[in-house]
Amino acid sequence: MTALHKPAPHPLFKLATELGPLVIFFAANAKFGLFVATAAFMVAIVAAIVASYVVTKHVPLMAIVTAVIVLVFGGLTLFFHDETFIKVKPTIIYALFAAALGLGLLMGRSFIAIMFDQMFNLTPQGWRALTARWMMFFAAMAVLNEIIWRTQSTDFWVAFKAFGVIPITAVFAMLQMPLIKRHGIEPATDEADDLDRGDITKS
Repeated sequence: MTALHKPAPHPLFKLATELGPLVIFFAANAKFGLFVATAAFMVAIVAAIVASYVVTKHVPLMAIVTAVIVLVFGGLTLFFHDETFIKVKPTIIYALFAAALGLGLLMGRSFIAIMFDQMFNLTPQGWRALTARWMMFFAAMAVLNEIIWRTQSTDFWVAFKAFGVIPITAVFAMLQMPLIKRHGIEPATDEADDLDRGDITKS
């Protein structure tokens, strides 16, 4: 079975849908406070999901999971008027992703391929290594979020969430390029077809 390659959206559009809600969150917090910012963030992330679907006819699983958790914890924040819920939300997301990747490794599956919309084809060894690295990254980000929101001001936490997380993630992703190039394979091979389904058990 040959993988269907989805057309990649324009990089500026992708950046806008990912960074836009965070910028709105930061600006609303600076002017109106965290609770208004939380409501604005919830609306913005739904708008980003809708825009992504309208333009690409597809929404990545990772974006959907993130949006659902934002809506749930944002709703709890507003309902109970307790900022703890929105602050712990990134921890839940990162821990969930780390747990999913770890479970995938135990099952011999590479869920990282699904999370990142299968942007490349790797050998089984490459998938295992990349999955393990992203699992550790998400676990570290969960710990980092806990440290920041528990020890720093709300404004500092919001600024880090808006302007710190994406650069850190981008740098980490770029650091994985040597591994991706080293273990890359041609997508037309039978092995690639197996990997398209997330199978990393072959050797």
